[in-house]
Amino acid sequence: MVALVGFLMIICIVFLLLRGKMSPIVVLAVIPSIAALLLGYNPVQIADFIKEGIKTTTSNGILFIFSVIYFGVLSDTGLFDVIVNWLVKRAGSNVIAVTVATALIATIAHLDGTTATTVLITIPALYPVYKRMKIDPKILLCITGACMGVMNLLPWGGPTARAATVLQMDANALWHILIPMQVIGLLLNVVLAVLLGMLAVKQGAGAGKGEEIAVDEKAAAEVQALRKKNSFLVFNLVLTVAVIAVLSMGLASSYVVFMIGLCILLAVNYPDQKQQDKLIKKHAPAALLISATLFAAGAMVGVFDGTGMLEAMANAIMAVIPAALGRYIHLIFGVLALPLGLCIGTDAYFYGIMPLVMQVGETYGIASLSTALTMIIGKNIALMVSPLVPATYLAIGLTNTELKDHMKYSIPPYFVLSVLMLLLGVILGVIPL
Repeated sequence: MVALVGFLMIICIVFLLLRGKMSPIVVLAVIPSIAALLLGYNPVQIADFIKEGIKTTTSNGILFIFSVIYFGVLSDTGLFDVIVNWLVKRAGSNVIAVTVATALIATIAHLDGTTATTVLITIPALYPVYKRMKIDPKILLCITGACMGVMNLLPWGGPTARAATVLQMDANALWHILIPMQVIGLLLNVVLAVLLGMLAVKQGAGAGKGEEIAVDEKAAAEVQALRKKNSFLVFNLVLTVAVIAVLSMGLASSYVVFMIGLCILLAVNYPDQKQQDKLIKKHAPAALLISATLFAAGAMVGVFDGTGMLEAMANAIMAVIPAALGRYIHLIFGVLALPLGLCIGTDAYFYGIMPLVMQVGETYGIASLSTALTMIIGKNIALMVSPLVPATYLAIGLTNTELKDHMKYSIPPYFVLSVLMLLLGVILGVIPL
């Protein structure tokens, strides 16, 4: 009975999240509560389950509030624009240099972990260059998406925070384990950029004059109003490097680091209180929405644990999975992570599918952490090619590319990238067999 209710609950959660007719906050908090009621638990017991579950998400929720606002304000200062312009000038008219610069720009732009921001920083800046040099815009989309997928492994990236919530661990601690695989991914992205640049040259890129793209002067002037002097930009760069360095060394809680960093960033760049309030209000909605979703996910995890549903479902699945395959289930789902990521939304994937696979893996002696490490890679790489991600449509709209063309072009290299990262993670011992 417990397993049956659990399966029905997951099906219901995944269905509602895929339909997009209801907020993930409502789905993740209400559906598990109803399932617990059906199992005979009273409201007081369910409230205790939820309370214990939310405790595990508190630090990650606070992290999102301060990190999203920090990088939003950092983008407003114009630091990313300076870096983009410098890299574009250095690339010049060399096609391969342009594609490699694209990888570097997308990587830096996705420091904030926000897909729409990365798209709006990278593509408008580089699309005119691609058109002028006759480089296929699908290459721009492919490289940008690959870099976003790898950079999304950062602790303030949505998928990593979600996986950490399911694991009931700190997102920064999970990131420390993922760092070797992230470094591998970044190197593979540079290789991908070089290979696509060589392909573009073979296709005639860089030969002759291409198209010129008109610039919206009014929009550019409005954006420029928030930009700061170069002296502040140098300070902002040093501050951001220091924040990431402290996070990498684990010297303090991640949300404390971002809280202090945000205060310093605002005080130096925008000393006027009204302007500070305006910037915080500008970026707070996105930060609060993600944090609230994490807290709701914590409620779901609390009900999962308190009622014993996951264990019951895992036992039911064990009865039908051949023992020979059971001990490799984390690797199997690691390979399937990208195709699953294309058709299943982030919340449904991490809060519906991952906990069940983790519990099944535990019964075969596979640590939940190992399962999470394998499943997070492919899902991240699928980020910018999934039709379920709004930023995908923003990106293809900015480049006048059809979704089907983008998917046909990008999915094969993305799948190879995810499998290589998985394989090298096993070789390096990050992911145990």
